[in-house]
Amino acid sequence: MSGVWTLDAVTARHGRKTVLEAASLTVTSGEVVGIVGPNGAGKTSLLRGGLGLLPLTSGQARLSGRPVGALKPDARARLVGYLPQERRAAWNLPARMIAALGASDLSEPEADALARACLTRVGAGDLAERGVLDMSGGERARVLLARLLATRAPLLVADEPVAGLDPDAQLLTLDLLRAEAAGGAAVVVTLHDLGLAARTCDRVVVVSRGRIVAEGAPRQALSSKVLAEVFGLDGGLVDTPAGLVLAARRA
Repeated sequence: MSGVWTLDAVTARHGRKTVLEAASLTVTSGEVVGIVGPNGAGKTSLLRGGLGLLPLTSGQARLSGRPVGALKPDARARLVGYLPQERRAAWNLPARMIAALGASDLSEPEADALARACLTRVGAGDLAERGVLDMSGGERARVLLARLLATRAPLLVADEPVAGLDPDAQLLTLDLLRAEAAGGAAVVVTLHDLGLAARTCDRVVVVSRGRIVAEGAPRQALSSKVLAEVFGLDGGLVDTPAGLVLAARRA
């Protein structure tokens, strides 16, 4: 199966520690793939290794069929938009300028117009002129999401995009990413909330100790066996009018 993003048995290390081991994954257009796992399982390493931000010791990652390591930065930027876990900003620039960084291929007026439109989509249109260092963490997260949307890349990768957000902002963020997938993008998100992952994602990938240990539809990937062995939980996914939720306790 060809895909927008393909990882073929990729392995990576931090010093002597293997943080990613023989991980293979294919992400295709129009789907939302959720990466889940305990703290320190290797979720971020999977993203960074697959995007060429963490050196691989073996295996290969491809974006739209092209080896990641062979891509120049500008070519890579056209193929993938990446939202890292950290919400740092070096300069107190207004939100519209931060969001416009995602549209570096456009003229300044076009990038500004797109940035303002993306800020409005994420519910931050009124923050366009405010400096990002003068914002709360949740407000800054919306601005950085707007920057991701402004890339219009065929692959959007977001590492913990809903961490620290209130429930409404979490659902809005995931709804927007689902809308991008409906428009043809491939979307990959890491999440700690297994219920949100089950309700939002077409496919869930479970990472444990640097390895992909389960993959498939939410009910399959987050089976009672996987919940017990990987997360130490006793329970399972339950249908509700709002979608799947996790009903579990510590094993």
